[in-house]
Amino acid sequence: MSTIMRIRAITFDLDDTLWPIAPVMLRAEQRLDNWLHAHCPRAAAVYPIAAMRVLRDRIADENPQLAHDFSAQRRLSLQQALLPHGYHDDHVEGAFAAFYAERNRVECYADTLPALERLSAHYPLAVITNGNADLHATGIAPHFRFAVHASTFGSAKPAVEIFHAACERLGFAPDEVLHVGDDPELDVIGAHRAGLRSAWLQRGTISWSEASRQSAVQPDWIVRSLAKLTDLLAPPARVGVH
Repeated sequence: MSTIMRIRAITFDLDDTLWPIAPVMLRAEQRLDNWLHAHCPRAAAVYPIAAMRVLRDRIADENPQLAHDFSAQRRLSLQQALLPHGYHDDHVEGAFAAFYAERNRVECYADTLPALERLSAHYPLAVITNGNADLHATGIAPHFRFAVHASTFGSAKPAVEIFHAACERLGFAPDEVLHVGDDPELDVIGAHRAGLRSAWLQRGTISWSEASRQSAVQPDWIVRSLAKLTDLLAPPARVGVH
């Protein structure tokens, strides 16, 4: 039986797989800065965008127990930025809401939505993500059965357990599930260790050996677009000759 025939479900990473994350975060940081200037000007003066970035990185380094929860890291950063300047928890939540709304305003790659539409007609689809995007807020939730978020699961990719949790919810053995993602360590090597099939989405020019630091693990597929993966997994029906 071929690899394709064994695949019964597909899981996806989100950031830099279905959409580019860098422009999203730049807009979210700018939206947060605008909100702070409007509602918390004393804190905004001390924490412009670059300083807020440094604070958020420091909070992440000082709180390894929150490594799987980017929203918690962001809220803690906002607490440390706002509370010493006389602002309160409602300001923290308002600032986070402004940031988070923009964080979910994503622009999918051109190949994303057509691929999800075709693949969801053939396979149950799910998400495994270390990020904090909300599927409903991004508008792509109808294509997926569910999402496993590291923040609510309690551990992040490449942990074996988060992949197995998705497989259990899908109702299939790990070797019947294909995971698709852009990150060699988190997505491909993590999926391999958990017993899943894997597809590395090579959106850049760097080779697999370079990207994976010459890991012995090899993805089942290396594809440059989701359109190519879709052609492999869900080829269009052939029109019969009459």
